[in-house]
Amino acid sequence: MYPVTLTGRRITLREFRDGDAPAAHAVLGDPLVTRWLGFGYADLADAERALRDTMDRARRDPRTEYHLVVTAPSDGVVGLVRLWLGGERAGGIGYAVRPDRWGRGYATDAARTLAGFAFGALGLHRVHASAFPDNVASLAVLAGLGMTYEGRIRDDALVDGEWRDSLLHSVLAPEWRAGLSRPPRSGAVPPG
Repeated sequence: MYPVTLTGRRITLREFRDGDAPAAHAVLGDPLVTRWLGFGYADLADAERALRDTMDRARRDPRTEYHLVVTAPSDGVVGLVRLWLGGERAGGIGYAVRPDRWGRGYATDAARTLAGFAFGALGLHRVHASAFPDNVASLAVLAGLGMTYEGRIRDDALVDGEWRDSLLHSVLAPEWRAGLSRPPRSGAVPPG
């Protein structure tokens, strides 16, 4: 499916286009962001190469990922999201927001909008996401999506020469549909 534009409560998700590299680099080139991801753009040229590849993959059929720009009416490009598809109607989501726009609910709205697309238009049965144990903000986003904590993936990411664990969460289609009209479920964030 191409092109995709999705509207959330406060944000819009859209395909990448020419000229987005500086905005993408402002997100994935910022060390405050990449410390939570374990990857990023080394420089603007790296961002431009990555976006060309992303735009090429978006036009493939079948499409196996949706890497989209997050925009907000008053703030322009505020972040990026990605949904990757993998076997048996399952997918994973990831998100990143510019540090100067943290705390405004953009990540939650973007992730919720992308998950809704995954369960709705794409007909997925399961969506998962992970976060580093000390990434309290991202764990709160996962809780806000009604995701259930599934377990710790040990030494899952090498960040700045140091191995980091990831905490895996997921939500299933019936849970998603049931949760649309009630507050987030407890149990999304692991104890301790």
